[in-house]
Amino acid sequence: MSEMPVLEVEDLRVDFQTRRGPVRVVHGIGLSVARGQTLGIVGESGCGKSMTALALMRLVPNPPGRITGGRIVLNGEDLVAVTDERMRSVRGRHISMVFQEPMTALNPVFSIGEQIAEVLRRHAGMDRQTAWAKAENLLRQVNIPEPGRRLREFPHQLSGGMRQRVMIAMAIACGPDLLIADEPTTALDVTVQAQIFDLLKEIQQTRGMSMLLITHDFGAIGELADHVIVMYAGHKVEEGPVRSVVRDPRHPYTQGLLRCVPEITAEAPEESPELTEIPGSVPSLFGQGSGCPFAPRCPHADRRCHDALPEAFLVGSERTVRCWLAEADQMARG
Repeated sequence: MSEMPVLEVEDLRVDFQTRRGPVRVVHGIGLSVARGQTLGIVGESGCGKSMTALALMRLVPNPPGRITGGRIVLNGEDLVAVTDERMRSVRGRHISMVFQEPMTALNPVFSIGEQIAEVLRRHAGMDRQTAWAKAENLLRQVNIPEPGRRLREFPHQLSGGMRQRVMIAMAIACGPDLLIADEPTTALDVTVQAQIFDLLKEIQQTRGMSMLLITHDFGAIGELADHVIVMYAGHKVEEGPVRSVVRDPRHPYTQGLLRCVPEITAEAPEESPELTEIPGSVPSLFGQGSGCPFAPRCPHADRRCHDALPEAFLVGSERTVRCWLAEADQMARG
């Protein structure tokens, strides 16, 4: 008998009320994260991946947004159905999140030590002295130099990379079952990005916890994730093991994303890599029509693509692709 997934999401839908009427930003997303697994969600800005993460944390701003359907099952408990009080006890203790902007996520008027200690006092029941000592140890674990001194400093006194490490320390403080990292290297330089990704990989492997990595960077997905979901305009368009998807992308959008990843070859390491862009932009959430949302940008689109949204077709034993081309491939393979 297989072990129950840490997280299982079924038909998740998130709507926002606007002056032009209700609009759906997450369309029936389903996903599963096994214990110790890293699942990546990748897509352009505006594709719905961050809103999916906020929904998993029950942090969708209400109003104007709300979860309108589906289930979010963490360790057998449906988080959509629990009370706000119960959800506050789940956050930090069982599921934690590293946000995109550590400068806005951290409170500017409290020291780093006070903010980490508060998490430990609230969720682990520690007294102030014990929580402060634990906070110093956490800073040491995320490779912040002179952790004792940094505890007394404020967010504005730290670099962007250090602030992100503080956010990671807070997120892992109570040993959550699932860590959500939402664009954890936004606005950081390339060297610091690599350090943060290495840190996340080390923490995940050392602690054996599950992780959901949300990013627009397929390179990070290839480095850290075991399984990947590609999102576009609030829809899941492709899913499968990372190696399989990277080696043989089936959805035209996935193919376009991978062409955007620069390659530096050993034969010409100093040459600037050639970059390819996906023409057009992510569509407006209003008036998407009944067809595939990627059709206006897709080089393979025909009338059917504009008229009807394809279902998610099974390709092989572990891949799903929401594209009419995948239906033809499925039929050809018998």
